[in-house]
Amino acid sequence: MSIKDRSTTDRSEAVERILSRQGTALAEGSTRWGEHDGDQTDLADRQALRRVTGLSTELEDVTEVEYRQLRLEKVVLAGVWTTGTGADAENSIRELAALAETAGSQVLDGVMQRRQSPDPGTYLGRGKADELRGIVDASGADTVICDGELSPSQRRGLEDVVKVKVIDRTALILDIFAQHAKSKEGKAQVELAQYEYLLPRLRGWGESMSRQAGGQVGAGNGMGSRGPGETKIELDRRRIRSKMAKLRREIAEMKTARVTMRDSRRRNAVPSVAIAGYTNAGKSSLLNRLTGAGVLVENALFATLDPTIRRASTPDGREFTLADTVGFVRSLPTQLVEAFRSTLEEVSNSDLLLHVVDGSHPDPEGQISAVRSVLAELRGEVPQEIVVINKSDVADPEVIDRLLLREPRVIAVSAHTGEGIDKLLDLITDELPRPDVTVEVLVPYDRGDLVSKIHERGEIVSSEHVAEGTRITARVSAPMAHLLASFRQETPVP
Repeated sequence: MSIKDRSTTDRSEAVERILSRQGTALAEGSTRWGEHDGDQTDLADRQALRRVTGLSTELEDVTEVEYRQLRLEKVVLAGVWTTGTGADAENSIRELAALAETAGSQVLDGVMQRRQSPDPGTYLGRGKADELRGIVDASGADTVICDGELSPSQRRGLEDVVKVKVIDRTALILDIFAQHAKSKEGKAQVELAQYEYLLPRLRGWGESMSRQAGGQVGAGNGMGSRGPGETKIELDRRRIRSKMAKLRREIAEMKTARVTMRDSRRRNAVPSVAIAGYTNAGKSSLLNRLTGAGVLVENALFATLDPTIRRASTPDGREFTLADTVGFVRSLPTQLVEAFRSTLEEVSNSDLLLHVVDGSHPDPEGQISAVRSVLAELRGEVPQEIVVINKSDVADPEVIDRLLLREPRVIAVSAHTGEGIDKLLDLITDELPRPDVTVEVLVPYDRGDLVSKIHERGEIVSSEHVAEGTRITARVSAPMAHLLASFRQETPVP
């Protein structure tokens, strides 16, 4: 069926639902943030480089400064509905529209076809592909985006029919990641994922399929110096593989620094909490609300790519770290899961997982399922999980109640208004691992640093100031107990 099909009424309703941004990350209205989100200077920098209409992808001289201006592409969406309900298929197309707009494109129209499986030659059936070509011609679109991962032959076959550029969902997500990556590691991870996607899709024709000259024939050495050589496409493949190997080595070296910092936190017995969830569920807003980190908050998919780690405190004074991670999405490209595996290890190495869900989304259960399927692919065990239903101030109360009944450990909050944040902190306090060694120590007054560490990383049972110093009975971790060994008054009791 077409997004615009059957009757005029159904047609206008479908277009309004899918192309009006309702239920997507780009719903009408500006991004909501408050004082806890900081100045958001990164947001201004990102918006200054938005794709704009009518400009080429070449560098242009503007007021004596070079800017790379990106052309705003006009796109038509194409989806194949193979499984699930019609609502599921419609939600998937709506999400594709949000992804396209996040990448800087203008969504004009789309088609959706009910099939048992995508056509092996053109993704859509031949008749629907011809209909798509008519929509492209009528709307003036220059790109078609398919809601799935296309094989090289499907992409080539559909391009031959519609006569404009065709990309798939994976290429679109990679484009968004390439725009938003900021750190050196993030850029390297995205570049690696792009090469992994590109390698099996290299196409060649004409001179690129001819053999390169061997030996020094180019210098005029003639007979005896000619060889079969490589085709240009073979040469390109070899160069890409070499670049991929180099990127993997660089990412592995960057990982060492992060592992060192993580091990340092563990030695100091600082509990860790990871924030994970679907893209645009409000993970960064929640981090800002809990810690005042001031990280970038944007009403767009995949606004956050680089992990952010900040310290926070429980109501009883214990310190812990909060790690904001990259968001997930349905059918997250395998290349990205592999490339970002080192970053996502923050989840499997944490003591507690805050699984943030957008309570205002049309299908929050689908978001939860998609996130858990990606987490299942990570090495290591997934830690204890708390489902945090965010955006409760704008969500349907019936949806909130349904989710509260569905999940065993769940809480509804609003990172924007602060509703439920105190209860969330209490829940984090209850779920974090507690110190398991009881010590009684007498700390001299000139070692106030140790007293401070006991307050930050342990639980004070009693404290008394005496002539020799501060007598403290507390529950601490094993590493902290070892640090306090020379000040003990009694043998620790486990």
